[in-house]
Amino acid sequence: MNIGFIGLGNMGGPMAANLAAAGHNVTGFDTAQISVEGVDMAASAAAAAADQDVVITMLPNGQILRAVADEIIPAMKHGAAFIDCSTVDVESARAVAEQAVAARLLPVDAPVSGGVGGAQAGTLTFMAGGSEAAFTKAQPLFEIMGQKAVHCGDSGAGQAAKICNNMILGITMIGTCEAFALADKLGLDRQKMFDVVSTSSGYSWSMNAYCPAPGVGPQSPADNGYKPGFAAELMLKDLRLSQQAAEAADADTPLGLAATKLYEQFVEAEDGLGKDFSAMLPRFEKRHRG
Repeated sequence: MNIGFIGLGNMGGPMAANLAAAGHNVTGFDTAQISVEGVDMAASAAAAAADQDVVITMLPNGQILRAVADEIIPAMKHGAAFIDCSTVDVESARAVAEQAVAARLLPVDAPVSGGVGGAQAGTLTFMAGGSEAAFTKAQPLFEIMGQKAVHCGDSGAGQAAKICNNMILGITMIGTCEAFALADKLGLDRQKMFDVVSTSSGYSWSMNAYCPAPGVGPQSPADNGYKPGFAAELMLKDLRLSQQAAEAADADTPLGLAATKLYEQFVEAEDGLGKDFSAMLPRFEKRHRG
């Protein structure tokens, strides 16, 4: 299959490399001067998208997605799939999908979960929105880049699922970090805390698979100086999207709002920028009630 891939950063680069390694012809474009193993680089986004069977984008935000869509959709051939794996606002996802359908393309909004490690290992989870025909065309590529793909509904449903999932993730990570900090002050051994909670009613992905306490549980960024697997500023971006969506839908999300404010403080006023989102634990360790 001939594939155009636009946005070859920490996530997009490994995803494109995995597609190339699986035998697909991949042409890429990124605004940075980079190279990806097995990927032929084009001079522009439109050139990367021209005459491809599938075009995949992995971009920073909805505004950039809309601008790239304006450039590449006229260059794409009729019947091609346009798979956007960016995490953006639902409104942008739906607007780009409408534009693609009008151009006789098959749009899929398919944000991912699994971080850089999942992109490299090909173990991402895709949350997809779009028509059944579009999802069917995209699914073989999802199987190369990930371990699971869920068709969540019509266009925008993939972004809705990602926003809701990551709001839960942000909330549970804060709760997990608060609990470890409280356990420390109560004199409870961290390993004992993990042994109890990981097999009791307080268990969660944040505790069991991505424990924020160094030396406890499976390997995680906490064991590597909180070098980001999923950066705190990206969590902040997703939490802000959750609050934008909540406002548009008139949904009451007080814990989502509180998590957003905490990550804003951590990233913008403290030392969280460039750290993993689980670095909330050392933040709470240093703080006192009040």
